[in-house]
Amino acid sequence: MRTKYLTIYNEIVEKMEAGIYKPNSLLASEHELKEQYDTSRETIRKALNLLAQNGYIQKIRGKGSMVIDRNKFDFPVSGLVSFKELASSMAESPETEVHTCELITSSKELEQQLQLKSSDNVWEIIRTRSFSGSKIILDKDYLLEKYVPTITREHAEDSIYAYLENELKLAISFAKKEIVVEEPTEEDRALLDLEGFHNIVVIKNYVYLDDASLFQYTESRHRPDKFRFVDFARRQH
Repeated sequence: MRTKYLTIYNEIVEKMEAGIYKPNSLLASEHELKEQYDTSRETIRKALNLLAQNGYIQKIRGKGSMVIDRNKFDFPVSGLVSFKELASSMAESPETEVHTCELITSSKELEQQLQLKSSDNVWEIIRTRSFSGSKIILDKDYLLEKYVPTITREHAEDSIYAYLENELKLAISFAKKEIVVEEPTEEDRALLDLEGFHNIVVIKNYVYLDDASLFQYTESRHRPDKFRFVDFARRQH
């Protein structure tokens, strides 16, 4: 005989897939589910824990269990494309908000990331990307002034790479990437919609020109529920 909590789990999943439980809505409370299924609170908690583990719900302290939108965007790990180029293949058009576009003096951290001297200036561009009204990506770009003497908020709102390649005629060649999972910073929580989320996926890009000059460092900080990070690999013989 099937364990009771698995039966409850499967019934709730079926209701989600049928659209009875809508994305971003709250499930009934533990007490209400206990009464509905005529079972113990422990059984309900086992079903809810399994739903959370399999990415169907996000538990929000003080509110309950929110149904997660399981329609994820494929985000290619390999390749070097701009967000505008990536967005052109998405069914939903994202919105970009530019928070910062200014020339700054490099910090110790940036000097390390971009292999700078203390006298080097850097463009700092901070943008959020929104889908369906939810801010889910924070992009932080740092570009060396010696390669990018000027850039505007309008360029940042549209496509930085289009400006760099088409107007500045920079030959962008390759990037080294790192993917890490971190706890959200205060800045992440201020600029993104992260209620109920305790981790954030960070893609760090070190971008080089065709003469192997490192000219850009980027942190693309993603809410973890909306993206699949995909790659294509071929075995070498």
